[in-house]
Formats: sequence, C-alpha cells, structure tokens
Amino acid sequence: MSGVFCERVHLRHDPKWAARFGSPDGAQRLCAACLVEMLEDSGISVVRKKHALSCFKSIMTRFPAEVAELLMQDSRVCVHFVGTLLALLPSAEDASAIEQVIQVLVQLLVELKSELLLHCVLEQCETKVSNKTHEPEILQLLSPASVRRCLPLFTFLGKLLDSLPGVAERLTLEHMPLLQQLSAMLLFPDEGVQASLCFAFGRLYGGGGSAAQDRLSALFRDRLCTGLLTIMSRAQSKELHINCLGFLKQLLRGSEFVSLLMEPPVKEQNNEETEIERNPLPLTLKRLLMSGDETLQIGSSQCMASILVHSPHQYAAPLILADIPEFLFERLSCSNEVLLWSVYSCLLLLTEEKLFFTKCHSVYGIESLVRSVKEAVRLGNPEVLKQGLLLFREVLQRQPEGIKLFSSPASFGEAVETLREGITGSSLEVATEAAWAATALLRVSHLPVPVQYQALQSLVEAVLERCRAAAETASLTQRRATAQPGSEPGSQASRAGAFILSSLETFHRACRLAVDCSLHPSLLLNVFTAPHSHSIDTLESFARFLLSACDTLCIPTVTSLCERAPSASLLLVFYSILNSQYSLVPSMMGQFSAKLASSCFFRLTLELKAAFCAGERNAQLNAVCSEFLCRVSLSLLANQQTAESTQQELGELQGVLQRALPVLICRLSDYPVLLSEDPGGEGAVRDTQHCLLTLLYLAHLHQDRLVAEASLFPAVCTFLICSQERRDTPPAFTLRAALYLLSVSQDYSRELDWSPLNSICSSLCVCPSFSSLYTHHPLVLRFLFWYPKLTDCFGLPALQRWLGQGDWTGPQQNQDQEQDPSYRAVLAVIQDNPSTILVLLGIICTGEAQLSHNALLVLKSYLQGRDPGDLSPFDLLRPRLLQILQRVGIESEGRASEAPGVNRSLALVLELLIVVQVKSSTGREMDSTDFKLLYHVSTLAGKMQSSSTEELQPAFKYLYGSLCACNSGRAVSMLLSNVGLLDLLQSVWELYWARPQSSDSPAHTSLLSSACLLLTALLKSQRAHSAQVYRGFSLSIDQILQLLSSRKKSGSLLLASSLLLLQTLLDQDLSSALLSVGLSERRERPLEAHDSALYPLSSERANWLLIALQNLLIQRQDLLLHSAVGCLGALLGFLTRRNQNTALHVVSQPWTRFLLYTLLNSGEESMLHPAPLSLITLLLKYQSKNVAWEPDLNQIVETAKRRGAGELGESTAQALRELLTQLQSSGPAPPGLKEKEEVQNLLEELEREERRERRGERASSTEGSGRRRLTYLAELLKHRIREDKK
Repeated sequence: MSGVFCERVHLRHDPKWAARFGSPDGAQRLCAACLVEMLEDSGISVVRKKHALSCFKSIMTRFPAEVAELLMQDSRVCVHFVGTLLALLPSAEDASAIEQVIQVLVQLLVELKSELLLHCVLEQCETKVSNKTHEPEILQLLSPASVRRCLPLFTFLGKLLDSLPGVAERLTLEHMPLLQQLSAMLLFPDEGVQASLCFAFGRLYGGGGSAAQDRLSALFRDRLCTGLLTIMSRAQSKELHINCLGFLKQLLRGSEFVSLLMEPPVKEQNNEETEIERNPLPLTLKRLLMSGDETLQIGSSQCMASILVHSPHQYAAPLILADIPEFLFERLSCSNEVLLWSVYSCLLLLTEEKLFFTKCHSVYGIESLVRSVKEAVRLGNPEVLKQGLLLFREVLQRQPEGIKLFSSPASFGEAVETLREGITGSSLEVATEAAWAATALLRVSHLPVPVQYQALQSLVEAVLERCRAAAETASLTQRRATAQPGSEPGSQASRAGAFILSSLETFHRACRLAVDCSLHPSLLLNVFTAPHSHSIDTLESFARFLLSACDTLCIPTVTSLCERAPSASLLLVFYSILNSQYSLVPSMMGQFSAKLASSCFFRLTLELKAAFCAGERNAQLNAVCSEFLCRVSLSLLANQQTAESTQQELGELQGVLQRALPVLICRLSDYPVLLSEDPGGEGAVRDTQHCLLTLLYLAHLHQDRLVAEASLFPAVCTFLICSQERRDTPPAFTLRAALYLLSVSQDYSRELDWSPLNSICSSLCVCPSFSSLYTHHPLVLRFLFWYPKLTDCFGLPALQRWLGQGDWTGPQQNQDQEQDPSYRAVLAVIQDNPSTILVLLGIICTGEAQLSHNALLVLKSYLQGRDPGDLSPFDLLRPRLLQILQRVGIESEGRASEAPGVNRSLALVLELLIVVQVKSSTGREMDSTDFKLLYHVSTLAGKMQSSSTEELQPAFKYLYGSLCACNSGRAVSMLLSNVGLLDLLQSVWELYWARPQSSDSPAHTSLLSSACLLLTALLKSQRAHSAQVYRGFSLSIDQILQLLSSRKKSGSLLLASSLLLLQTLLDQDLSSALLSVGLSERRERPLEAHDSALYPLSSERANWLLIALQNLLIQRQDLLLHSAVGCLGALLGFLTRRNQNTALHVVSQPWTRFLLYTLLNSGEESMLHPAPLSLITLLLKYQSKNVAWEPDLNQIVETAKRRGAGELGESTAQALRELLTQLQSSGPAPPGLKEKEEVQNLLEELEREERRERRGERASSTEGSGRRRLTYLAELLKHRIREDKK
C-alpha cells in the first residue's frame, strides 16, 4: 500500500488525520500529520519531501472532497499545514521542489475554498514581503539574494491569482500595502522577479472587478506604467517578454492606460539623478513584431489591436508612422492561425485611418494579403479566413480611387482567383464574406489595363452558381421546417439567406462596373489585342454575359425564393439588378423586356409593391420597383412591333409613369375600381389611371392578365365615358391601351349599347392619328369591325394598317394561307362582317401598291375557299374588279418600268379574275361585264412587253379560260381584232427560241406554255366560228418538234401545251387562216411524192414524231399520257387524210406492239388507265394488226369486270366505253358467244352507271345550289339584324 505517512512518527498521531483512498487492492494511505512533520523536519531529504508532496497532490487530485474533509477537521491544523508549505518557498533551492510546493498550495486553496485559509495565506505573504522590504525607497539597498528569495512567493501569488479570480478583489481591498511593495520591487534588476511580478499584476488587474480596477488604477498609473515600458525596453528573456505583454494587454483594456502608455516618453531622473530611458510603446511593439518568435509576434499584434480598439483615429497614426503596417504585412507569410488572426485584426483597425492608404501601405501589402488569404483557404479555418476576407474587403473599399491598388494584371487575377476559391468553398459564412469582398473588388479604380473581363466573368459566374445552390439549400430547409411544424429552420437557412443577399450585391456591383467601364474608352477593348483579330475578352462580351447570367441564373433563383419567403432587402437588390440591365446592352433590351413581361413580371412586381410598400413602408423598394416598371414599359413600347410610339409620346408616358407608379400601391383586384373612379380635378388620380391602363395593356399583350376580362371591359368603358363627359383628352398611349383592352375583353361582356358606344367612339376620335391608336392584334381588328360605327370611323385605316404589317409573301397555297395568322384574322373578320370585302376593294382601288397587293392576296384566298355554287360574292366582285382593272391599266400605261408595284398588282388582279372566272363560270353565259373584262385584259396584254412574264402569264390564262368558257364568236373576234395581242404571241414565241437554253427559267417556260394554250384556243375558236383574221401568226414545225426532243429541260406543262397545240394543228391539217406552219430551212430540191403529200410534215418528221409520242407514253405521267394519246390520234388522222398507206404503216409497226405489251403488263392501274385504253381505241380505229383479243382485249375486259363499273373512275369508264364501242364496230372479234356477251354486258353496265351518275349530279347540284343560296341569305339576314340592333 502506497501513500503519505511516516512509520517512525505515525503511531503517535491521532487516527482521525489518517485515511485510505481508492479500492482495497490499490488503496492509498494519507496521514496529514505525517505529511506536516515530514515537511517541517529538516533532517528529511528534499527528495522525500518532493515524493510526499507528489503523492499528496495525486490523492487530492483524485479525491478532492475526501481530502478537503480530512484537512478541515481542525482549521488550525489546516492553517499550520499551509503555513508550513509557505515556509518552504523561500528556503527551497530546488526549482522543481518550489514548483511542486506552489502547485500543492494553489490546489489546496482551490479545493478547500476556505476564506479563513485564504486570509492567513495573504497575511503571511504580506508579512514575508514586508520583512524583506520595509520601505520601497530602500529597494536599491537590498541584496539581490534577499529579493530573489521572494521570487517563489511572487510566483505563487501570480498562480493563485490565475486560479482564484476572487483573490484579486481581496488583495485590492485588504492588502494594498502588499501591492505597493510588489510594485516597488517591479524595477528590481532581475528578469525572473520582473517576469513573476508582471504575471501577478496582469492576473491581478484582469481578475478583479470594476471596483478593484478603479482602486488599482492610481497605483498602476503612478508606478507601473512607466516601469512596465522600461522593463519591456530592456527585457531579454522570452518569459519576461510574454509576461510583460500579458500585463500590458490587461492594462490596455482601460482607455486611461492606453492614453498614458501611448504618450511620447520624457526623461525622468531618480534620486541619484540617473536617467531611466524607455522606448515609445509603438517602437517596443514593433521590435517584438520583428522578432522571430511567433508567440511574441502574436502578443505584439494583439496589444496593438487592443490600443486601436479604443480609438483608431487617435492611435493609428503613431503606429503607421512607425511603419508597423509594413511589418504586419510581412507576418502574413506565416501559417500560424492565431498569428494570422491577430495580424488581420490589427490591420483591420489600421484601415480605418486614411493615413494607412495615403502612405501606400495597402499597395505595399496587397499581394501579401492576397497570398495570405489564399493560404488561409488551404488551412481550412473558417474564422481565420473570414477575418482575412474582411480585411481584404475593407482595404478594397477604403482604397482611394487615385491610388492604384494592383500593380499588374497578374496580381489582380490572383486576387480574383482567391475570392473565387473562397466563394466555392464549403463554408457558407466564408463564401458570404468572399462575396462581399468581391463586391468591393468590382470597382473601376481597381481594374488593371488591360481589363481581365474573362476573370471577372468566372468570378461572377461562381458567385451566381453558389447562389443557386444556396437557394436550393434554403428551400430544402424550409420544406423540412414545413413538414415538421414544431421545428425551427435553424442557422443554416439564415446563413444561406445571408450569402444569397451578398451574392446578389456582388452581381449588382458587376453590372454597375460594366456600365462604369463603358464610360472609359480605354477599358472598352484589350489594347494588346492584335490588329484585325477578334478577342472575346472585351467589355461587350462581359456585358452580354451579365445579361445572360441575369436571365438564366439570377432571375430564376430569386423568383423561386420570392415564391416561398420574399424579403424586402433581397427584393431591393434584385430589382436594382434588373434596372441596371437596361444600361448594359441597350440593343437587347427589347427582347429582355418582352421576356420579363411574358414571365409575368408585371404581376409579380405590382403584387410585391402591394405587399411590402403599403403604408409608406420600404420606400427604397418602392422606388426601385417603380423604376423597373417604368423601364420595362418604355422599352416595350419603344421596341413594339405591333404599334407605333413617337418620341414625344414616350417622353410624355415617362413623366406619367414616374409620377404615378410610386403611388400605385394596391391589390390587383382593386384596379377596376380605380379605373372606374371619377378623378374630378385631381391630376394624380388621372395620371394613375393612365399609368394603370398602360400597365394592363402591356401585360395583356404578353399574356399576363392582371385583371379578369369580365371586370376589365366595364371599367375601361367607364373610364372612356367619364373622359368624354369631362371633355378630357387622354394621351394617345392611353387611348391605344383602352382600345386594345376593350378588344380583348369584348367576348366576356355583353355588347355595347348605342350611348356608351357613341361616347367611346368620340373619345377615340380625339386622337389625331389612327397609327397612335392601333395595335396589330387580331382582336383589335375584329372589335373595330364588330360595331358598324367603329367600322365607319376606323375600319379602313385599321385594315390598311393590318395589311401594311406582317409578311404577306410567304404562303402561296390556299391551305397554307388559312394557317397563316395574318390571313386567318382577315378571313375571320370577313366571315363575321361581309362588308369587309367592300373595305378591301376600297383599299385595292385607292390604296398604295403594296397594300393593294396584300388586299388582293386576301381576297384571292377568300374566294378560293368559297363554295363554287355561291355566286353572290363573285357577282359583287366582277364589277368592282372591272373598275380596279381600269385604274390599274391607266396607272400602268407608259410606266411599266417605273412602277413594279403597279405591274405586280396587275398580275394579282388578273390572278383574282382567274379565280372568279373558275368559280363562277360553271353553267353561266358571259355577260357584258365579262366581255368588258375580256376586252381590258386583252388590251392590257397587247400593250405589254414580251419580257413582262409576271403579268403576261395570268393574262394569257384568263384569256384562255374565257375562250374555253365562251361558246359564241364574239369573244374570239374581239381577241383576233387585237393586233397587239397577236404580235405579242409571236414575240413571246420568237423570244423563247432566241434565248439560249441555259438562260431558260421556270417563268419563261410557264409563259410559253400559257401562250401555246391561248394559241390553241384561238385556233379552235377561229375555225369553229369562222372568225375574221386581221393579223396572222407563223411558226416552224421543227420548233414544235424540238420542244418534244428537249422534254427533260422543257417540263411537263410545256410539253403538254405543245402537244395540245400540235394536236390542234394536225386536226386542221397544219393549215389555218390564223396560223401558218412552215419549215425552218428552205429546201433546194423538190420534195418526193410521199413527202409532198404530208407537207410540211414529211414522212421523216412523222416517224420521228411517232417515236417521240410513244416514248412519252412509256413515261406514264398522267398529264403527258393524255396529251400524247390525243396528239397521236391527231397524227393518225392527219396521215390518213394525206396518205392512208403511210397511216396504216405507222400503226402496224412492231414497236407499237411492244408499246402495248409494256402498258398492259404494268399492273391493273396501268391497264385501266384512260391513256392506254384510248391508245388501243385509236389502233382499232385505224385497223392496226398489233391489237389482238388474246391477250390484250380479253385481259382488259376481265380486269374491268373484276373491279366493277362502279369502281372505275369517270375518265377510265369513258375510255373503256369508247374502246368497247369501237371493238363492236371494228376490230378483232371475240372468239366465242360468251365473250361477246361479256363485252355487251360490260358496255351496258358502263352506260347504266353513266346515266345514274348524271342523275345524281343534277340532283346534288340542284340541292346544293339551293342550300348554298339559303345559307348565304341566312348569313346576310343575320348580319343585317345584328347591324340594325347595334
């Protein structure tokens, strides 16, 4: 068993002073009496005493309560024990023994907590010190040995004050003499004594309360301050330096000591007139800062920070003049976190003095600071890093603009990279501080030349990306808090909110920086960019990035936050950012504003104003929101494509918005009431109403319906009626907004009565120009044509404006036009109001060329979609079109080259005439209007040049259609009397052949096709009516045949029209009073007999033509098949009339048999095609031996029977019927009676089906015509009733 007892004397001690501690196996014995006697016995060695004290300390540490109970049985013994320990201090020579005695004493006093014991200890300490020095004045007479013997006692007092803070209060109250004596001994020339006393005084001042510090102030002020500075100036040991710094740090807590210590030193003399020299405190601290010991550097910097805390403006100058900032920046190269924190704190206080920057200390240390912060990022201590970033931020903020902080682009780039690392770090608090520092960095005066816009872009992008992540964190935290109502969001959400706010401030500062840079020409481009090279590191690219980042990162992040928990501070920065965008890239603000408006930012902003700014709250937020609404509105109107706004209107609107928006703070549901309010004589209410109408107009244009249409319509009507009653003249932009809002909300309200409609018309008519009222929107056009009064006032200009905007050249097919919004809107208006046709015709008659062109396109689209049996629109149009044609003819006469718009309108008039002709000519004879139209078209065509393909082609089409529809000779006589028209046809034909084939265009080919068709119709009509010919026409047969030879280049339409012309010529034996056919070359020798019989064709040309026609038949193109068969029939008829043997030879050639085999063995569709059937009919007619019952005719009959007569097409049935009829008259007879009956039955079935179809067509035509007439009359009657009602 181990413990503290002495067997030699233990038996005579009272057992109550002995005790066992611990478990039975390892119990320790302690006898307090034995311990006291061992310590008092001088015969016991120091080693045994140290061992006994060590054992006692161990037991007391493990069992403090038991030991205290043991010792406190008799206070006298306890006091004696403590006195014995105190007596050992001066006498002990072993340092370890002294240290052990001090530790036991301090631990004993701490554990026993006895006031009596503490009083005895302090009394004995005072007695021992007083015995050594009765008077402070004789300190210098004492021997060094006697003072050093008090050193353990001084050390004990210091540690006691450090362990028991209450001791300081007792010393100042009861033992002031002791303190005075200790203060006198502070100047004793022994660094050990001075170190112990400095430690004790530091703990004494720091552990006492305010009352104790007040009592000590006089003592310290009179004796210790000067002495402390002297000691620090002369100190050599590290221990003394550290204790002096600790004592100084405690003194610097009081402002009076700071003032005293910072006073410049004066020379004082002691009693012997010897000077006591001391250095100024700044120099002393500077010397410690320059030492190589980090502990002293920490203490020095902390002391300087303690001085500056009291008054940076008063005490910073001496430190700065001592060049201390320079050495503080040098200390930043360390990796000691405590030292870094201390230096950061000291420099942070120094930055409050302007002298810090004017002496260029910030410029000297900025690179060291950046490297230090970067090292702090690596160390990972968030508190140190935050302090460094805070210092960096203050330096950036306070740096004067005239002094450049970064000496090179490299140092600036390193600063940007350091901040980016801080922002992307794991700590949100560090990221927040880094974002604030980045905000301070984004200043024009900090930018190097050339500016590293790419580096700034990466910094801003990192800020916004972290902002988005922080917003998601805040959202997740809030959702968790919502799911658990009893839980609190915690500090994480608040940290995320703080970072979001700081990041938005950074982005706002970046936008302002871009605007500021645009004012400095030297910052626009990189001056080191090579000439004629493109650089992406420019201000323009940076500005575009900021706009894109605002669109893709900033706006989505903030709007998602506003949906959950909006805050006034966040919104203030956000709307400031949006306002700054309008100075970044002005050319893109129209698109940006449109996107904001279509994203419901009008609603969002107005709702936030109502929520946060009501009752004169958040005036700054109200101001930025109002500025945002003003900027968006003006930008939308200035870039609006659907309406026109002059600069004067925009200026007037800006004034209204700036006056009205700050006071427009109410709920959206109150807007109709505000619009309906009578302003009386208050201009503020009137401005608010005008502002509100503009906002509603712009918002609704972008699908942001702030107010329901049902309540909007009566409110706007009331506003206009009140304006009319007060005889007010609202601005044009207000009237435009009112008209648009009425148009879009008409369907949700009942129709207007006469009185309000008249008032609204009067209000709208006040506007001097309709262009200021007009908004290009289908509902506006519909509304203006909904009421006859509005149509009379605004129908014509509205339709002119509608036709003057948009792209009218895109859709060419009727189906595409019906899908085009521009066409669809006008067509819908025509359906609702047929009188719109008259307005369109008025535009065609009196409008500009382009408007007339667009109006004709609309009418053409409308007519093409009408039912052919409905002739009413066409009867109305033909006289009007005649007037238009007359006007266009007069305008185009003599100015064809100067007026391409007129010529184009002429082409459209002709195309419209073709549509009218096609739709209305069925079953109707030509009247006087038709003949007048034919006359004017032919006259205009005769005056045109052959190169006017755009106008000639529809003219030829119309003339051809008129000839085809007319059965009298009046029309053909009119055309044949037009010499200019015949000359034009000749010129078109000659021009085509004079032009190189490489220059042929589709327009030229189409024109020649139309000319061929017209010439064909003229030939037929002239022969049918024996009309007189005034001017002949000539062409070469070789040219027609050449068209067939170049079919790959000519196109199907030209081939078909050429074949039709050739067929007509062959039917007329190549001889006509109108057309003479000749050869291209003159022959030098007479023709042979067989060629002269065929002149001007010749047998060679006939064979060549036959081969060309057979080749076209093999191509199996529907248009060419029919034309080729028709031409082949005409050729065979011509050959038969001229030379029957030649015709029989042609139809009996083996190639004809191969052609039949090819056509009949290409499937059922090819076999029952009308062209092969017609070809066989021709061969049978001209007694060809190449057609046999087996397999040709039998195969056709079987296929037709299998399909059935009802399933055959009309043209196929007609061709098959002709074939069977020809077969019965001439041709190979069927081999048996059954086959003959099959042919007869099939023919009868075809005839029955034909009769049935004719009866059905007549019935459906009669019924359809009656139904269409009734439908049209019903629509017209309905429209008339509605107009009368209005």
